[in-house]
Formats: sequence, C-alpha cells, structure tokens
Amino acid sequence: MGANEFASMPHIGEALRRVEDTRFLTGAGKYVDDIHQEGQKYACFVRSPHAHALIKSMDTAAAAAMPGVRRIYTGQDIEGKVGGLPTGWLISNPDGSPMKEPPHPFLAIHKVRYVGEPVAMVVADTLEQARNAAEAVSADYEELQPVVDMAKAAQGPALHDEAPDNRCYKWVLGDKAAVDATFAGAAHVTRLDLVNNRLVPNAMEPRADNARHDRASGETLLYTTSQNPHLVRLLLSAFVLNVPEHKLRVIAPDVGGGFGSKINLYPEDVAITWAARELGCAVKWTAERSESFIADTHGRDHISHAEMALDKDGKFLALRVHSDANLGAYLATFGPVVPTILYGTLLAGQYTTPQIYVEVDGWFTNTVPVDAYRGAGRPEAAYLVERLVTRCAWELGIGQDEIRRRNFITEFPYQTPVALQYDTGDFPKCLEEARKLADVAGFDERRRASEAKGLKRGIGYSSYIEACGLAPSHIVGQLGGRAGLYECGEVRINPTGSVTVFTGTHSHGQGHETAFAQLVAARLGIAVDAVEVVHGDTGRIPFGMGTYGSRSLAVGGAAVMKALDKIEEKAKKIAAHLMEASDADIEFTAGEFRVKGTDKKKAFGEVALAAYVPHNYPLDKLEPGLDETAFYDPSNFTYPAGTHICEVEVDPATGAVHVDRFTAVDDFGVIVNPMIVEGQVQGGVMQGIGQALLEECAYDSSGQLLSGSYMDYTMPRAKDFPEFRLGTVCTPCTHNPLGSKGCGEAGTIGSPPAVINALLDALEPLGVHDIDMPATPHRVWQAIQAAR
Repeated sequence: MGANEFASMPHIGEALRRVEDTRFLTGAGKYVDDIHQEGQKYACFVRSPHAHALIKSMDTAAAAAMPGVRRIYTGQDIEGKVGGLPTGWLISNPDGSPMKEPPHPFLAIHKVRYVGEPVAMVVADTLEQARNAAEAVSADYEELQPVVDMAKAAQGPALHDEAPDNRCYKWVLGDKAAVDATFAGAAHVTRLDLVNNRLVPNAMEPRADNARHDRASGETLLYTTSQNPHLVRLLLSAFVLNVPEHKLRVIAPDVGGGFGSKINLYPEDVAITWAARELGCAVKWTAERSESFIADTHGRDHISHAEMALDKDGKFLALRVHSDANLGAYLATFGPVVPTILYGTLLAGQYTTPQIYVEVDGWFTNTVPVDAYRGAGRPEAAYLVERLVTRCAWELGIGQDEIRRRNFITEFPYQTPVALQYDTGDFPKCLEEARKLADVAGFDERRRASEAKGLKRGIGYSSYIEACGLAPSHIVGQLGGRAGLYECGEVRINPTGSVTVFTGTHSHGQGHETAFAQLVAARLGIAVDAVEVVHGDTGRIPFGMGTYGSRSLAVGGAAVMKALDKIEEKAKKIAAHLMEASDADIEFTAGEFRVKGTDKKKAFGEVALAAYVPHNYPLDKLEPGLDETAFYDPSNFTYPAGTHICEVEVDPATGAVHVDRFTAVDDFGVIVNPMIVEGQVQGGVMQGIGQALLEECAYDSSGQLLSGSYMDYTMPRAKDFPEFRLGTVCTPCTHNPLGSKGCGEAGTIGSPPAVINALLDALEPLGVHDIDMPATPHRVWQAIQAAR
C-alpha cells in the first residue's frame, strides 16, 4: 500500500477527539504516583549541596535510628557490586579514538560532581519518616574548585580522571580544507556568535518510580515515568544490575509529558529497583518539583561561532561552524549524540550550501547532565542556520524571504554535504503559504500602527528542517549508536472482530490511543472505537524503542501497518476458503472481502470469527487465530520542514517583548489527525517562545543553581500565547507506507529563530544588531541603552 492510497482512506485526516482525554479530564488517569503496592516503603534521596567535592565521610547512624527507617544506602554499599549508568551512544574523535566515558554510579562514590547528585538513599515506612531521616544524614565534604564556565573547562580542575582536560570528545564533519578555500575566495562572509541557552524540561508530571521484588519468583516489577520502558529494562538488567531480562518487568503507565527528559535511565530508577530487590518489598519515590530542577537532565547549552560564505548575489557557498557543547557532569543516556550527529547533520537546513564543515567540542562541567530536550540537536541547528541566514540577508540588503528563495533546495532527492539525503519536500511552497497566512503584505501598516503607540514592531522568518524517525539501525550502529532504532507492532484480531494493537512506542501526551486507532480502523474498515491500543508494558509488548524524535507514527505506525499486511494476507486465505474461491481472486476494501467479478462477500468480523471458531477452516493450510507481529527498521530519516513567521511588538521604555502573531506552515507528510497535529505545533511553538524570551537555567560561579524553582525560572503563561495561524503542505515521505514525517518537535525547532529574528528586526532602528536568548525585558532594555 502506498502513501497516497493510505491518505485517501476513511478516518485518515479526520479531526477526531482524543479517546484518552476522557480519563485524563475526569481524573481517571493512572500515573506512577497513583500506584500503591502492598507493604510499600518510601524513599528519599540525600543530595550533594556542593558542585565539586570529595566525600571524606558520611554519618548515617543517627538517621538509621529514627522511627520507621528500614535502610540507608550510600556509595559504599554499591561500590564494586553493581554497574554504573551506561550511555547509549559512542562518539569518536577525528583520529578514531573513542570519547572519554567515565563511570556514572547511581549513588556518588568518594566524589560529587554537581549540586543535586544523589549521595545516599533513605528507605522508611512513610514518606515523612524518610524525609526526616534524610535531613539527619550528615556528610563531611572537602570542597574542590568547580568547573561551571564551559569556556574555561579545559583549564580544570578535572572532574574525572579519565578526562584530565574535561573534554569528552572533539567531533568533526566535512572537508575543512575545501571549506577554508571557498571562504578565502568568497565575495562576502557573514559571521555570528550564538548562545543556545540551557533549559529545564519541566514536564507536567515529575519523575517517579515504584518497584517491587518477588523473592519466590525472582521477578522485579518497576513502574516508572519513562518514554522508553524497554530501554530502561535492557539497561537495568544487562548493564547495571546484572539480572536476567525476563525477570524484570517495566511498566510506564500514563505519563504526564516527557519532552525527552524521560528517555533516560536515571540514578533514581536504578536505586529504587536495587533497593526493592535488596529489601524484598515495594519501594516508592516521587520527585518534588524543586528536586526535578536538579535531578532531571537539562537541555541545549551550546556556544557557537558560525560563518557563511556567499557570492555577490547572495548564494550560499560554504558554512563553517564551531560549537562547544556542555554535557554536564556525566554522560546521560543519549547526551553525546545530541550536539553531534543530531545537530551537525542538520546544518544544511533547507539550502543548497555546497560545502559545510562543523566541529563540536563536548565538555564535562560541574552541572546537571545534559541530554535530549524536545527537538534534541535539531533546534540548536535550526537556530544557528536561521539566525545566520537572516543576518546574511540584512548585511546584503536582501529580504529575509528573498535570500531563502535564492538558496532553497528545489530538486529531490537531495544529498546534503553533511551525510543526510532528503527524500522529498517543497520549501518554496511552505514559504509562500506562510507569507499569505501571515499577511506579510499588511506588515508595514501594522508597523506604523505600532509606532503610533510608541512601540517597535518586527517580523522574523525561520525555514527549518529536522530529521525524525531515527534510522536505519545499521547506519546508526556505524555512527556509534548502541541500540537498534526499529519498532515493533502487534495486531491481535479478537473473535468478534475488535482489535488490540500493541506498540513499542509510548504515549506521554501525543494522542497515540487515538491516532493508532484511526490508522488501524482505516486499514481494516472498522470503527475507531473497536480498536484498543496498548503500550508501555514490557510484559505485554514484544519489544520496542519508545517515543522520541517524532518517531511514533512514522516508525511505530509503519510497524503496525506491516503487521496489518500480514493480517490481510492470512484473512484473505480464510475468506477464500469460506467463499470457495482462489486466494488470488479475493480483494479487501472497506472492511469487506469480495470475490472479484461476483457479488460474493464476507465482512471482516465474519472472517475474524472463523479464525477463532474454525469449523469451516483450511486447517491443512493455516493455523487458527488472527494475530500478527512485525518489526520495521526504516531506510532513512523522515524530514519534516516548514516556514515560521513571527511578529513582535517591543516597548523600548521597558524592554518588554510581546509576540503578537505567529504563523507556521509545516510539511508533515500525510496527517492522520489534524487536531492532534495542531495541538502539537502550538505546544511546541510555545516552548520555543519560552526559550527565546523567558527560560534560562543559570548557575553561579560556585555551581549553585540560581534558577531552581518557578520563582526563578520563567515558564510561558497563558498570557504569553500569541494569535496562531497554522497551515500545512503535504509532500508524503517516500519510504514508509504511511507517508508520514512526524510533527511533535517542529514547533520547538522553528520558533526560536523566528522570534529572535523578529525582535532584532524591531530593534534595528534603535541600533541593536544582536541579542542572546532569552531576550528578557531586562536584557532587551540593556541592549537598547547600550546602543544609544
């Protein structure tokens, strides 16, 4: 089945209300913190107050004697007994040597490396008892000089013996000599220094774990807030606790948001699981919001220098980039790949730049580990490229739209100079549709109206592209990936014709229970409410690689489609037997099996019943039942793209910035549910606006987190929402059966450069030519004063 045929089916493109929302909106969702197991105990972590220090001693005696305390664990209890947390991706240096990969214990052993690192875990009968005892644990530290400023990381002191200069790796991509030669002969060179600010993910639901061990069976059950329960089970069993994988079951029930921060295996996941096995009882931990600020991985945190070489007509000739990436104190599960492969390979953007060279230095610092955050590398790439492209336009006196038109890729497939091959797209159409929707023609009039109010108005463009559905596994393996990136789907037809779908992807707000049901209902010609979607339980799902990188429909949905192909093939044989016809003469459309050229037909439900009640059944040819499993390993990434246009108003007297309107025209390929897509885009754009104008995770020179609560870390509020104008263009993906590309991260990728370009357009008459994110009122006001 091709993408065009799939797109024309009933239910595809239909804005159905999400079936899962009934339980969420009525308080019937089941999250980890809602789970209470018989006899469960409660855990509380003691965390380092220092960014860098030796642990000289730790006194737990007083705490252990307090009421209800069952056990207190420290680094001494685990040293030499269990493994450290592994990282999922190996990055190599230019000479082929591997990155530095220091051990990462789940409780600090001898040394702490960031404020918030777990140094002890108290297990008690009640949460209050655990908290009281944790406060009574005392430690004697010898403070060391912290490394907080990434620019000074090479000067030390070393966080890890394995990395004496605090460099984890140097990663390069491209032909430096050729790029340098092109720059030497270029008519114009545009240069730009950029900061991609560190962010805290702040998912609605804090992380939580609840583990139970059954001594009789030797089985351990872990409930956890994870985007990827199978990965958690694999890493826990094979690399950390050294227990048989079939003796560990991981369930991620309803999960309230992830944004990449719940992909990882965390110290707390290991500690709770280990304690449950040690104590032989259930142990539960739920993070406090303030704890999440120092316990969850952070995102972004790049410093970059970018240069574009152009000819006299504004055509891009070569791009040269150097980035320093803050990895934090340890390598998180996917920390190394985010600022390298997921970043550098997207620096071509939507443009025909013939030559690109990028180098990235990854640094250890005494800060919380950094890993994927919505977009994971692609927002960093799009911000650099789209800020630079707009700067090129301004320096050459060309419109933001025109310089993009002159350099857009228009023929596909297109091989970029940074490894990726784009299969399809229509970048000029996205730009033109966005201009119409944004009413760019009326901008000058709106600018005059703003001037009349004493405000400055600006317009900013961003034409982004991203790579979704990480693939294929054999290429990923060559690039250092330590896991496959396929997906699994099982379709189980029940005797009555209803369907249960088991998917290895995981929903934490994306609406999978609706979108996957629409997909299956469309394919089988049945009602959407006849389809149940099951995910998040390693005891029920054959296997799966979870949800991240907008892979769920493009990869997980493709696996389900392959399973449905097997279902149809077997069902046609059953139908042929029932109607005394040849298999080759059976066609299946709109939920019915028909014999070509006759009026003979059987409904899908009749064939399903025959499979389970095989009174009239080709038992000599087929087994009873109708249940099929398929794995799908994509042959390429998918490439969502689009153009975002932002308009802002700025009050020069206060520096306050108001996003007045935001237009996004995106190409997501074939869309299953436009309502879900619209929600994903709006949410992503707001996260991007948050990064551009509001959010910053800041440390002082001693490594103390200055923005450790909502009093200090500014999240977007309802009043910050602009007027949205959203549209789509469809060029179906050519290499998956759905034609889908993914929509979950696009808003976060395209919006920050559009916002900052708009802001700088507004401030240009005041002499302000650059500003870093977040462009807070104070930072904007300072820039205006400095320009005067």
